Amino acid sequence: MSSGWGERMNPVSLKKLNEERRARRAAILVTDLGDGSDRLVREGEAVQGGLGDAIAKAFRSGSSGSVEVDGRAFFLNVHLPQPRLVVIGAVHISQALAPMARVAGYPLEIIDPRTAFATEDRFPDVTLHAEWPENVLAGRPLDGYTALAALTHDPKIDDFALKAAFDAGCFYVGALGSRKTHAKRVERLLAMGATADEIARIHAPIGIDIGAASPSEIAVAVLAQVIQAFRSRGAAAGRGEAA
Repeated sequence: MSSGWGERMNPVSLKKLNEERRARRAAILVTDLGDGSDRLVREGEAVQGGLGDAIAKAFRSGSSGSVEVDGRAFFLNVHLPQPRLVVIGAVHISQALAPMARVAGYPLEIIDPRTAFATEDRFPDVTLHAEWPENVLAGRPLDGYTALAALTHDPKIDDFALKAAFDAGCFYVGALGSRKTHAKRVERLLAMGATADEIARIHAPIGIDIGAASPSEIAVAVLAQVIQAFRSRGAAAGRGEAA
């Protein structure tokens, strides 16, 4: 998600940017079009005034471009990690969600230790891990540009992944289940050390409320909610004003 403006980047900025990209962290190269100077702004870093507002908007949209602030022109070269979707549970919803997520540009992988469900026949062309989340996430950690959807209904499988999503700052956390099921989930997560604020981030019942009934409809609702969370990340917490 960049414009190629990096060809004019000074070596120090380039080194910093490459470090951020390797770590899957978002950054914007801000170039003053008047004097050619540039600076790297990391997501969450405070930039005051109108330029800060423009930078916050660029982080949310992922779009590079020029802006004019207080009579000065800047080019914002945006570098965002590609968002990804990690699904816990090789279930019917996951089967419908996988091709939809691919089309929408969200690489999807599925984790489910139940080998009867996690099969290549059921999930062709999908990154599939027939292992426990603890083992998979140790080598493929979650991060702030990952969405996690827990769909198994099995606390032994879902709960660890949900706690890991909190710890990693995933931009979206959703879990399948009724309000009664979720109330029990909350008790377990609190016992695991999750905070009330972290648990409040869980979208449960999962998905935008469109009256979805079938697995395919639920998959549409989940993907829509993931996209909504990605495009609005940081705004509710006021990060857009501070960044």
